Amino acid sequence: MQWTNSKLRYGALPQAVHWLTALFVIAGFLLGQFGDDLPKPYRGLGLLIHMTLGQCVFVLLLVRLAWRFIDPPPPAEITPLGRLVDWAAKLSHFALYALLIVVPFLGVIVQLKRGHDLPILALWDFASPWPADRTVSRSMLGLHALLADALLILAGLHACGAIVHHHVWRDRTLLRMLPGTAAK
Repeated sequence: MQWTNSKLRYGALPQAVHWLTALFVIAGFLLGQFGDDLPKPYRGLGLLIHMTLGQCVFVLLLVRLAWRFIDPPPPAEITPLGRLVDWAAKLSHFALYALLIVVPFLGVIVQLKRGHDLPILALWDFASPWPADRTVSRSMLGLHALLADALLILAGLHACGAIVHHHVWRDRTLLRMLPGTAAK
């Protein structure tokens, strides 16, 4: 198992961060969408898990960004569309990173503006420094939900792009992010 990136593929650490982020985003999204449908005794636990997943996504993003500076990713595969695909990939990655920062941040604002403590990684609570403001909380919750939807849509497009690379252009873009696949 290779922990670092090579010229042909991503290492085990960036792969783990990538797939954990995807898993946590999907699980957090589902809890955000359907948490109110949980039986009443479990709603609080569902919200706690939702908030913890959002914080984990943020921490994983910090690890991912730091790792990109320490160990740059492999160069992009050459595609029939050339620089257009490179430009679109860079723009979509930037947008994904921005949403991975903004969505959890807005969730934090929602919790604090509700006047509630913020559980930090489900280990300890951070008391809200602000008085409760339901109007601001509702507005931020709406924006949090809208941008979470945008994050999932963009992540879906990201996955579709990887599938196009694999099945249409037949390059290694998808394979180099999959654990357990050999570089060709």
